[in-house]
This record gives sequence, C-alpha cells and structure tokens, in this order.
Amino acid sequence: MFKNIIAPVQAWLLAKGQCVGCGMPLKKGKKEVVDNDNDRIICRCGRIFIYSKGTEKYRRALFEEV
Repeated sequence: MFKNIIAPVQAWLLAKGQCVGCGMPLKKGKKEVVDNDNDRIICRCGRIFIYSKGTEKYRRALFEEV
C-alpha cells in the first residue's frame, strides 16, 4: 500500500528532473560520463541517477550501473 503512494511521487519528481530523496535539481549534481548516450549523476544525498541524452530523461541507476 505504501509503495502505491510513493512510486507516483518519485516518478513525478524524476520527470521534473529532481532527486527523489532530497528534491535538489539533478542538473546541480556531480556528472560523470558513462558512454556517448548516458551520463551518471550523483546527487548530494548520495543517490545515483542515469541521464539518457537521447530521451532527455532521468532514471534511478540499476545496481549493476553503480
């Protein structure tokens, strides 16, 4: 039940380009180039995101990508 409330809020924050933990804009995070299509963004709270240049969207990093 709790997951049904949190997941849409997290999706909304990611669509706006903000961290799901602290709300900081992900543009201000530390940027590392992974490959030509993706960048790794590390937020100040320690959460890791992947920015896809092709779709211009953020997503949480998978365990293998950390």
